[in-house]
Amino acid sequence: MEKTRLSFESALSKKEAIAVLLYFPMHLLLLPNLFGLLFVKGYVSEAVANLLMYVTGAVYMAGFGWKFLRREFDPFLDNILYSLKEICISYGLMLVFNMLVNGVLFQLLPEENPNNAAIMGIAAQEYGKTAALAIFLAPIVEEMLFRAGIFGVLRKHSRIAAYAVSALAFSVYHIWGFAIADPSYWIYIVQYIPVSILLCRVYEKCNSIWSSIGFHMLVNAIAIKSLMMMQELLA
Repeated sequence: MEKTRLSFESALSKKEAIAVLLYFPMHLLLLPNLFGLLFVKGYVSEAVANLLMYVTGAVYMAGFGWKFLRREFDPFLDNILYSLKEICISYGLMLVFNMLVNGVLFQLLPEENPNNAAIMGIAAQEYGKTAALAIFLAPIVEEMLFRAGIFGVLRKHSRIAAYAVSALAFSVYHIWGFAIADPSYWIYIVQYIPVSILLCRVYEKCNSIWSSIGFHMLVNAIAIKSLMMMQELLA
């Protein structure tokens, strides 16, 4: 039976929250350097290096967050129709906001988003591995970090802070590696703000991390397919 979630009750336990948040430095620094070295040395391709990093992250989250993920599954199933409706609404809102943001951004800096360009380059070589990473692994790892971790922990104290910090952190995460090399790329943060906020919205309204994971999977699946179609047209 469909039920509308009126209050936000989803929360990591204290131990789960500590484990999830401790993964941040591993995900941002340790694992990229470790698997990046394997790529530089020629042991694996760039797609495999990225895949290994996210497989490691997914295993970590499954190990330390299994009870949380299991707890969150029942609310998702109990409200599946409501969750699907909110996912569809949020996707529609994202398209509208993206059109507005990208229209303005193109006038200011008509270069391609460096993160999208990197994904297109890797996917062109190994589409299957890149798609598996983007559609199945990245949503689980990133939603546990940015929504269950940052948003969920801060939401207990301040709803505004939870939205602001989670959305900003998620947006910076996708650009900072490129922006360190070229500061002009920091402007591309604005491209990720709408979907960052909407991912928080879906999580909050549906009261289950699986709803935001599902929304994230949908966004990435359509995005990577669209990027590849665009690349084929330009080729």
